[in-house]
Amino acid sequence: MAIKITKLLHAGVRVGPGDENVKKALDFYGGLLGLQPDEYRPYVPGIPGHWMNIKDGDRSLQIHLFGAEGVSPMGRSEKEDPTRHHVAYAVEDLAEAERELKARGIYSWIYDSLVGNASKQVFFEDPFGNMIELQQQGKAHDGPAGDGMRS
Repeated sequence: MAIKITKLLHAGVRVGPGDENVKKALDFYGGLLGLQPDEYRPYVPGIPGHWMNIKDGDRSLQIHLFGAEGVSPMGRSEKEDPTRHHVAYAVEDLAEAERELKARGIYSWIYDSLVGNASKQVFFEDPFGNMIELQQQGKAHDGPAGDGMRS
C-alpha cells in the first residue's frame, strides 16, 4: 500500500558551516529570493541555520538552511544525518508509513525530539540515494514552537 502523503513541508539545504556561511545563506535566500526567516526555528545543538518561510508568516512550506558539512553534530553517520539535502513530507499516518517501509525492506532511521519535545521524523533514501523525511500530519512544524527551543 502506498504511503499517504498529505503535503510538502520543506526542502533541507546545506549551506556550509560557520556564522559567515549562515549569514551568506540568509542574505541569498532572504535578500535575493525574498524568503522570510521563521522566528520559531528551534535550537538544534551544533547546527546553526535558518528556516525560511516561502510566504511571510506562513510556516507550512519552508526551506531549511543547515550550517553543516561532513557528519553534523546531530548526525549518527554520513547516511543518518538530518542535515543532508532532503525533501520532507507530512503523512496521514506515520506509524503506517514506518510499517510500509519495513514491509518493502527499505532501511529507515528515526529522530525523536530533534526539533521539539514531541517531534518524530522518519528518514530513508529513495533508490537513487536522495534522502526523504516523513512527519506525522498535524505534528509537523506549522505553528510556533511550544517548547521554548528557539535560537
